[in-house]
Parts: sequence; structure tokens; C-alpha cells
Amino acid sequence: MSDFKVSGDIARLLRAAHEVIAHAYAPYSGFPVGAAVLTVSGEVFAGCNVENAAYPLGLCAEAAALGVMVSAVGAQRLRAALVLTARPAPSWPCGGCRQRLQEFMGAEAMVYAAGCDAEPVAIPFARLLPLAFGADDLAPRSS
Repeated sequence: MSDFKVSGDIARLLRAAHEVIAHAYAPYSGFPVGAAVLTVSGEVFAGCNVENAAYPLGLCAEAAALGVMVSAVGAQRLRAALVLTARPAPSWPCGGCRQRLQEFMGAEAMVYAAGCDAEPVAIPFARLLPLAFGADDLAPRSS
């Protein structure tokens, strides 16, 4: 992985994702992914993708990172998330993972995508999943 001039929280997220991508289980796609999330309190949690021969049963790295967070400290609001691929160019979270992240992210949270040869690219979460479905959509409506 190339050394880029990233610092602070982005560097922490990148390091955490880089550590777990080495453990990704991607024998079918050959597309290892590491993800890391940053809580509003400053904690970082990371996870990698875990594929399955029955494709729909695979686990995305973002879902794994969220599971690690909830297992360790319970549900937390997120300030940022980063997705790292072993390919040169960055890739963004899939649609399902965007919805998973929405459960813990506000519109102002940042999502970073990084490839092994590319500096992380940032986008506000609201641009990544506009008109997101969330808890407010499940609230009882008054007539």
C-alpha cells in the first residue's frame, strides 16, 4: 500500500482497514475489502469481507465493521467510515452497505473510499445515499 499524506482520523481509519483487509476471505470474487468506522467519541472499529459459495450469504466489510462496533460497545453514532480495496482505484460501498451505514450515520458524516494505489476520496454521506430510508420512516404517522 502506498504512503499518502493523510493524518488524524483518516489515517486511523486507513490503518485499521489496512490491518483487516489482510484477513478478508474472498476466494470467489478475488476482491478483498477492509472497512473501518469512526464513532463520534473517536473509537475505530474495522472488519473485512467474508464470502460464501452461496453468494447472497457473504458478508461485506462495512457490515463486518458495524458488527464489531455493536458487539464491542453497542450501537454508536458514526462520524466517518472508510472502505479500502486491494485494487488500485477506490470503490464505494454497495447499496446494501449504504443502507447499513445509514442506521448509524447522520447526513453530515463522511465516507472515504481508498484503493491500494489511490489517496482516499471523501464524500458526505447524504450524497452517497440521498433520500435514505431510516427510523423516521417507520414512526407512526398521524392521520
